[in-house]
Amino acid sequence: MPEVGLRGSESSKPGLRQRILLVLAIGFAIAGIVRFFQVKSQASSQAQTNQLTVPPIKTVTALGRLEPKGKVIKLSAPATTPGQGSRVETLLVREGFKVKAGQAIAILDNRTRLQAAYQEAQEAVKLAQINLAKVQAGAKQGEIEAQKSEVARIQAQIAGDEREQREAVARLEAQWLGETTAQQATINKLVAELNNAQVEFRRYQQLYAEGAISQSLFDSKRLSLDTATQQLSEARANLNRIDNTGRKQINEARTALARINATGNKQFSSAVATLDQIAEVRPIDVQAAKAEVDRAIAAAKQAKANLEQAYVRSPQDGVVLDIHTRSGEIVSDQGIVEIGQTSQMYAVVEVYQSDIRKVRPQQQVRITSNSLPGELYGKVDWIGWKVQRQDIINADPSENIDSRVVEVYVRLGEASSIKAAKFTNLQVKAVISL
Repeated sequence: MPEVGLRGSESSKPGLRQRILLVLAIGFAIAGIVRFFQVKSQASSQAQTNQLTVPPIKTVTALGRLEPKGKVIKLSAPATTPGQGSRVETLLVREGFKVKAGQAIAILDNRTRLQAAYQEAQEAVKLAQINLAKVQAGAKQGEIEAQKSEVARIQAQIAGDEREQREAVARLEAQWLGETTAQQATINKLVAELNNAQVEFRRYQQLYAEGAISQSLFDSKRLSLDTATQQLSEARANLNRIDNTGRKQINEARTALARINATGNKQFSSAVATLDQIAEVRPIDVQAAKAEVDRAIAAAKQAKANLEQAYVRSPQDGVVLDIHTRSGEIVSDQGIVEIGQTSQMYAVVEVYQSDIRKVRPQQQVRITSNSLPGELYGKVDWIGWKVQRQDIINADPSENIDSRVVEVYVRLGEASSIKAAKFTNLQVKAVISL
């Protein structure tokens, strides 16, 4: 019995040990979970603390350049005929000159020619006005009689010229007919001679074949036949030449006759029209004279406009920034001068596309450069509408040279514009306050 009780207590010990181990395992698990949430809570608190300590972005920094209001304008000569460049005769400004809108800055070498053309057009206007006054006043009786005499003279001259030319045509026709008839008779005679020579040759050829005549006699008959053939060919060729030459001369004479008729009729019609014009003052004549005056005035205005193009004028107030063509030189591809409105300067700032949403008009901007005496100040005037490649590159080799930017135009204040007036295209650094 005692042995049995001892074995029962020993068998219960493993179950107790297992329960103790299970309790310990559950305790360690609970402690691990609690520790995990404590660490996570501390990390979250640390992240929130770190986030709160990051200062907010209050500025946008970008590179830019200085330029006058309305950009720099390049003045050049008007377009000319291809291959004929304009030449500057006189340059009227120097670098740094202040110019007004409409002020001449250069005179081209075609001024003398255009001025002469304008004076000629003015004289044409005066002549047309005088002719209008004459039409309105009407013609004198002496002028009418003189014009009638002119009409009769032209009519008589036409009749005489036509008669002479008709006689020339008839003479050429008669000459052509006589020469062709005579040549045809010669041809007919030569044809008869050729026929006789052919008959004679065939007869002597038979005799020669029979041995009745000598070789020399037979050759003489052959020579006679060849000579008759050659003479006939030459006579026919001569007939063709006579016929062609005669026809050509006759056609030219007839053409001259037609030209005389046409020219004479035109002169006669013009003289008759002039007689009708001076014989009566008609409203249509006055209107025509007035139209001629208007045409002459229009031509004079065009000549004046052409003359104005010999003077290259500034389209705006500004300062001469650079000179590309001087007196005596042909206008270069860069034009003659560059003009800018430096009284109001702008800074064109290239803002990265990722920062452009932060920029607004009227934001304050501070501008600096090693070449500027102090800082410049301005406000955002307007923002460009296009994303483009960056033109102004930072000297930092690690900088992205293919960045995409938007141009922001900053209007400088009055004092800053004065400082920046001599620094067009200067690279600057701009700080935009958000």
